[in-house]
Amino acid sequence: MRIGIIPTVTAVDLPALLRRLHEAHSEVTVSLRMGRSDEIVTEIRHGRLDIGILGLAAGQSPTGVSSRELARDRHVAVVAPDHRLARRRRVRLEELADERFADFPADSPGRTQTDLAFAEAGLTREVAFESTTADLILELVRQRLAVALLPSALREEFHGLHTLAVTAGPTRTEHLAWDGFNTSPAAAALLGLIQG
Repeated sequence: MRIGIIPTVTAVDLPALLRRLHEAHSEVTVSLRMGRSDEIVTEIRHGRLDIGILGLAAGQSPTGVSSRELARDRHVAVVAPDHRLARRRRVRLEELADERFADFPADSPGRTQTDLAFAEAGLTREVAFESTTADLILELVRQRLAVALLPSALREEFHGLHTLAVTAGPTRTEHLAWDGFNTSPAAAALLGLIQG
């Protein structure tokens, strides 16, 4: 079975889920591929992936595949502990507009969530650093090179940093996606575990 996942999966404990699958179906081999949500959907539509776990902006759903919403999460601002906002618990999106950001690459679904929030507020921002992983984004924040907006469910990764709730900030929805017309028995078994 071939599974595509975004780098910031939080709605499912994937290792525990795969353990349960292995206990029930030890003959199933699993290939995991990390990628962007849009790429994962394309791979499912073309039969190159069986299942995907996606992260999309609130209100967006994957097209051309079967899907189910798994979880919604609001982004938080992540700043260095000595940042000018680090003493606060909440910030407005406008207060972040003049900051330098580290974020996912332009036109990626992971970045779209934040770009949409800024656009809807009529704001612009500078993304000084782009990375395909949240780990590197957080390291850039630790080095005081930028701030970031990331899903709050990633909180365990934020050690040593300060987080702030963001008024009118981005929201992410994680989706489970699969080919509803040609679901393999292994994929059906995993879907049953997730949806059960």
